[in-house]
Amino acid sequence: MEENKLVAISSWIIVIFIGGVILRIAKPVLFPFFLAIFLYFILSPVIDFLTRLKVPRAISIIFILLITFFVLYLLGVLFYSSGKAFASEFPKYGQKISSFLESLSEKYKFSRLKWNPGDLLGNLDINKIGSFILSALGPFFTFIEKLFLVFIFLIFMLAGRGKMKAKVESSFSKARASKIISVIDKIDNQIQRYIAIKTVVSLTTGLLTTLILVIFGVNFAIVFGFLTFLLNYVPTIGSIISIFLPVAIAAIQFWSFWPAFWILIILVVVDNVLANFVEPKLMGQGLGLSSLLVLFSLIFWAWLWGIPGMILAIPIVAIIKIILSNIPSLRFIEALMSK
Repeated sequence: MEENKLVAISSWIIVIFIGGVILRIAKPVLFPFFLAIFLYFILSPVIDFLTRLKVPRAISIIFILLITFFVLYLLGVLFYSSGKAFASEFPKYGQKISSFLESLSEKYKFSRLKWNPGDLLGNLDINKIGSFILSALGPFFTFIEKLFLVFIFLIFMLAGRGKMKAKVESSFSKARASKIISVIDKIDNQIQRYIAIKTVVSLTTGLLTTLILVIFGVNFAIVFGFLTFLLNYVPTIGSIISIFLPVAIAAIQFWSFWPAFWILIILVVVDNVLANFVEPKLMGQGLGLSSLLVLFSLIFWAWLWGIPGMILAIPIVAIIKIILSNIPSLRFIEALMSK
């Protein structure tokens, strides 16, 4: 028995390792596929709504795909151009920080301690940070070039929506088919609900962040608003980063404590209200993912696919948990994934 357990554990470790390697190697194909799945669950309710209005399915799919392509392309180009402008302006912020640290050094006589805060900035090299931002933006938004592949997957997914029922009915007995279809519909509805609510809350957070930063006159408000929208899919860590970045830029831009302070307070309040009150109210019971699982998922998917992997990590885990919760024989795994 002990040997069998050891063999089983070893086999699972090998399978997970091989699966990770395959996912990493197949990123050019699998990332567009996962993004297509994500969009599928967002767009499916719209397709169903148009179908109920007696709009032909083919026309509905073409219309929705054209609108989605236009919106994604426009947002991608807008954010990328704003990101490039931010990276090019970043050295100016570095000069402000450098002068501030030098004034601190003179005021508090850090030279007597043989330590100069300005040396930290010199070692950091602000120009390299700007180059890093540009290099980070490039790989992340290569999905614009791969939108064609994403939409190929999406066309087949949307076109095949609703056909699963007929396939199940032809493959199983009436009673068995009825149970399977019920489970599939339940999984589909729960995933749609989760992704729709998460996307609406993330979009609302991003828009409010942009509006707040525009009111205060913070530079690159669109960049930070879009980052907030994306990072809202990453629990806790995403919120911290999305709040810290605009507050830091505001502090450097205005060179004053109070504007940055009020921006910090307002952004924290907005994030907490939406994340801790609005989202749970809409979600109902919620998913209750284990904190350790969330952390491991973020690290694992970041290693696999970088920043896009981190953003898709929790939605992927949430979808897996929803599927497992609806399959009685696999509910023990779902229980292990819970808090």
